[in-house]
Amino acid sequence: MTPSTDTSSSSPGSVDAPWEFFDRIYCISLTERTDRQDEARAQFERVGLSDRVEFVLVPKHPENPEEGIFTSHRDCLRRGLDAGAEILLIFEDDILFDRFSSETLRNAVAFMKADSDWDILFMGCLVKGIQPTPHPSVVKIRYRCSAHAYIVHRRFGRDLAARSWTGTAWDDLLRELSHGRAYAFSPAVAFQSESRTDNDALRGLDRFRRLCGGIRRVQKLNEFYHRNKKAVIAAHIVSAVAGLAAALAIIRT
Repeated sequence: MTPSTDTSSSSPGSVDAPWEFFDRIYCISLTERTDRQDEARAQFERVGLSDRVEFVLVPKHPENPEEGIFTSHRDCLRRGLDAGAEILLIFEDDILFDRFSSETLRNAVAFMKADSDWDILFMGCLVKGIQPTPHPSVVKIRYRCSAHAYIVHRRFGRDLAARSWTGTAWDDLLRELSHGRAYAFSPAVAFQSESRTDNDALRGLDRFRRLCGGIRRVQKLNEFYHRNKKAVIAAHIVSAVAGLAAALAIIRT
């Protein structure tokens, strides 16, 4: 499947943040999801990106959505690498910006320029762990999932672009290959909208996330927990001890 490129509907926007740091910016969308493309353009307009994003339109995989997602992301990287890009920014079309600020972006760019050890930087994702860095807007993470907005360094992009589909989902591949060089914006500024998922395998998970208040709420709760893990655990211990003390007091009376 050869993706087509659509930039005809992008309108010039005033760049109020250093988006010029990125050599290529892509947004992946299914050809028929014009609703998502319109919503994504509105989001890019909000942050001054409407004149920089190249939409890559792909047909839905006829049998395996996970394979379709894999090849779409990989082919975006190949496109950027072939164009000579050093820093690539990839979006999915259900992108939703929240808590975005030019200061956060500038700080993240400063981190990428100063730190040679990063491979991938997520503008928002689900994590398994967080470590602070000298840059207040960037944390080192143990990546879990969600690849709706991420930045890739060329050296890591080459490794990803060389991969063929073997049944491993794109999120899983990113997790396996990041080798402790994955980072994220802090706080996260990119989330997934409540638009219905196109991945048939995730319909049940999508419904569950909606019951939990939506993926944006889930992502924020995940971030809050890992940024405040010690305090959250301590609060649970205190609560458990207080409950036990109350129960013993009742028994003694």
